[in-house]
Amino acid sequence: MSRLTRYRWLTLVLGLGLALVIAFAQVGLCGPAFRAASGETEGSPEADRKYMRAEVIEVGQIVEEDLGYGMVIYTQPVTLRVISGMHKGLILHVSHSNPGDLAYQVPITAGGEVLISAIPDGMELGDVYIEDVSRTGYLLWLAAAFLGVLIVVGGRKGLRAAITLAVTLVAIYKILLPSLLAGKSPILTSVLVAAGATTVTLVVVSGFKAKTLAAVIGTTGGVIAAGLLAQYVGTLAHLTGLSSDEANMLLYLPQEVQLDFRGLLFAGMLISALGAIMDVGMSIASAVDEVWRSNRSLSRRQLFASGMNVGRDVMGTMSNTLILAYTGGSIPLLLLFMAYQTPLIRLANLDVVATELVRALTGSIGLVLAIPITALAASILSRSAPARQAHQPPASSPENVQRTVSHSCADRPAGS
Repeated sequence: MSRLTRYRWLTLVLGLGLALVIAFAQVGLCGPAFRAASGETEGSPEADRKYMRAEVIEVGQIVEEDLGYGMVIYTQPVTLRVISGMHKGLILHVSHSNPGDLAYQVPITAGGEVLISAIPDGMELGDVYIEDVSRTGYLLWLAAAFLGVLIVVGGRKGLRAAITLAVTLVAIYKILLPSLLAGKSPILTSVLVAAGATTVTLVVVSGFKAKTLAAVIGTTGGVIAAGLLAQYVGTLAHLTGLSSDEANMLLYLPQEVQLDFRGLLFAGMLISALGAIMDVGMSIASAVDEVWRSNRSLSRRQLFASGMNVGRDVMGTMSNTLILAYTGGSIPLLLLFMAYQTPLIRLANLDVVATELVRALTGSIGLVLAIPITALAASILSRSAPARQAHQPPASSPENVQRTVSHSCADRPAGS
C-alpha cells in the first residue's frame, strides 16, 4: 500500500470514526428523551398547531383599546386567502391585534403575505392567528443567490462547498441541538460535532490529501483549545449562561429538561469560532503544501517556518473578523450603555458584556493556536507524502545552481 493510499484511508477512518463516536454518544436520543427534545410531547397543543402562508386581501380600520396600567392594544379586521397547505384558497376573516410595543408589532398591508397558525379540527381551522410577516420567499431567493455565486465563482469546489454547508447544517439541526435539548454534555457534543463537520468539509472540498489531514488536525486542536479555555475562564468569571432572553426562556421548557446553561454558553463559543479556525487551518495547510511542491529540498523546519510566516499574516485579519463579528451583533447593547453613560468598569463586569468578551477572546486564541498546530502537522505530513509529479526533477537549491554554473564554466572552451 502506497503512502498516499495510507493517508487517504487514514483521513477516511478519522472521519468515519468521529461520525461513529457521535452516533454512539447519541444512542440515548432514540428514546423518550429524543421525542421530548424534538417537541413531540404527548398532549401538547403546540404539536397539533399548523402553520400556513396567507395573502392579505383587505385590511380594516385600526381600533385602539386601552387595557389600563399603561397597556394599549390596536385591533383591526383582516381578510386573508390561504396560499399554502391543504387549506389553500380558503378565505379567512381574522381580528388581528398588535401590542403598543413596537418590537412586537406585526405590520399588515394589503397585498402582503403573512404567516398564520391554527389548530385544525377536521376540515375546519378553528381560531386563526397572524404570527408574523412571511419572509420565507425572500430568504429562499437569497439562499439561491448564495448557491449560484458559489457555483459560478467556485465551479466544482463551489458545489462541494455548498454540499458541506448542507451537511454542517444537518449535523447542527439533527445532532447538536437535539443532543443539547436532551441534556447531553454541551462541550463534548460540540467538540464531536465540530470535529466531524470539519473532517467532512475539508475532505469533500480538498480531497484525501496530506494537507487535508493537517488542516483537520489544526482546526480540531484550535477548537478544543478555545472550548477548554472558554470553560476555564468562564467558570472563574462566574458566567451564568443566562445573559440573554432566549437562555432565560429555556428555564420554562415543557420537556422539563435540566440544561447546563454554562455548558451551553461554552458550546456556543466553540461552534461560533469553528468557521474562522477552519479557514485558518486550511489556508496554512495549503500554503505549506504549495511551498513543498515548489521546492522539495526544504526541511521540515523550513516548511514549518513558512507555515508560521503565512499564519502570522492571516492571524491579524482573522482575529479582527471574530472581534468585529461579535461587536457588530452587540451594537444595540453598546449604544444603550453609551446612551446611559455606563462606566467602563461597570460595563466590563456585566454578565452579558463579559460573556461576549470571553467569546471573542477565546475564539481568537483558539484561532492563533491553530496556526502552529497546523503548520507543524503540515510540515510533517507534506514531507511524508509521496511526490505527485515524480517525473519532474525537484527545484534546484542554491548549492545545485552553483555546481551547475561551475560545471558549465569548466566545460566551456578556453577563450570563449
